[in-house]
Amino acid sequence: QVRLGESGGGLVQAGGSLRLSCAASGRTLMGWFRQAPGKDREFVVCISRSGGATYYADSVKGRFTISRDNAKNTVYLQMNTMKPEDTAVYYCAASDRAGLSGRADDYDYWGQGTQVTVSS
Repeated sequence: QVRLGESGGGLVQAGGSLRLSCAASGRTLMGWFRQAPGKDREFVVCISRSGGATYYADSVKGRFTISRDNAKNTVYLQMNTMKPEDTAVYYCAASDRAGLSGRADDYDYWGQGTQVTVSS
């Protein structure tokens, strides 16, 4: 059984920053998704096992940065210049696939999510 655990969520003002962490499983592909109230789950970003390849959603490109420390089995999501529309539950996800993917169906393991709220 693979378990993923997110931490670091909270309340921040618009323009502020938060860093999320995910105690990962050592899986090949790691990603972050988010789901706002009344909306579908949305892809945010993913990173390859080596950390050498990343793929960002346009909505967060230039503001969010994903990284991973394989020695610590941890994936991070640094969120800067945050906007109220970033408010959502953020989920960490893992997959054994080799390539990058923004499709939720390509991920086999999910965390329980952490709430991020950006006030205006």
